[in-house]
Amino acid sequence: MANREHLALLKAGAVTWMDWRRKNPQIQPDLSAANLEGNNLRGANLQGVNLCKVDLGNALLVRANLHGADLSGANLFKAKLIEANLSAANFSVANLRGALLTQADLSYANFISSDLSAANLQGAVITDANLIGTDLRDANLRDADLGTAKLIRTNLSFANLIEANLIAADLSEANLYEAEVMGAYLYKTDLYKANLNQAHLSGAYLLRANLSEADLRGANLSWTNLTGANLAGANLAGANLRGANLKGANLNGVNLQETIMPDASKYDDIPPQ
Repeated sequence: MANREHLALLKAGAVTWMDWRRKNPQIQPDLSAANLEGNNLRGANLQGVNLCKVDLGNALLVRANLHGADLSGANLFKAKLIEANLSAANFSVANLRGALLTQADLSYANFISSDLSAANLQGAVITDANLIGTDLRDANLRDADLGTAKLIRTNLSFANLIEANLIAADLSEANLYEAEVMGAYLYKTDLYKANLNQAHLSGAYLLRANLSEADLRGANLSWTNLTGANLAGANLAGANLRGANLKGANLNGVNLQETIMPDASKYDDIPPQ
């Protein structure tokens, strides 16, 4: 449970809280399981604070500093975390459904088994974060930086990943059913056994990506760059590879039934905008 003194200091206002934290840098505040639903904590210094199982539903945390904080099991439903510093924070099993995280720093954060469905993470920095088993259904990750992030078995169905950076990220066995991945950067990305059924990957950069045994049935791969990609054992039945670059790609054991191959577009000079 939350330390009553620490909770009272926080509720006394930003000036009181920041002054106390400045004078007591050695104390790690304990606000665990506190009810802070809808509270205005804009710009608050919550670095390293114990916020385990705290209720921050609909709270205002714009530009707040939560670096290294423990938010495991916390409720952040529809919380506003725009431009917040969440680097190295622990959000395991936390509820962030519908949270607003645009331009936030989530690098090195732990989101194992957390719920980020319908969250807005546009332009967020999520490099090296642990998102294993995270629910990101319908999430907006447009222009987000997910370089080298762990997204194993993550649910990204219907997510917006347009022009996102996923270079060297691990998406093995991830669910990207009908995800929007147009123009995304997936250089050396691991998509082993990933579900990309009906996914929209037009214009994506998949150079040297691992797509072995991936489900790409009905996927739109038009004008993608698959140079050196590993597609061994992948299912491309009904997929659209119009204008795609398959130079050096491994196509051993690929299912190409009713697949539209690059040659079908060799007379088309201009790719779609």
